[in-house]
Amino acid sequence: MANINNPLDALLTEHQVAEILKVSVATIRRRRLFRQPPEFLKIGASVRYKREAIQRLIDSAEQQMKGR
Repeated sequence: MANINNPLDALLTEHQVAEILKVSVATIRRRRLFRQPPEFLKIGASVRYKREAIQRLIDSAEQQMKGR
């Protein structure tokens, strides 16, 4: 179980993000290449995503659907 007091527990890999969003890892990589959300962190050679950034992306998509 994740320790919510540890900020590193809030970081996700691109594979985890792809699974959460139900898209391919290639889609996540393409979005990163074109600087599209979600925002990412580069830690050395590793790419990580904050859970909050993923939630903002989901919330944004929900708002767009409501506006239609």
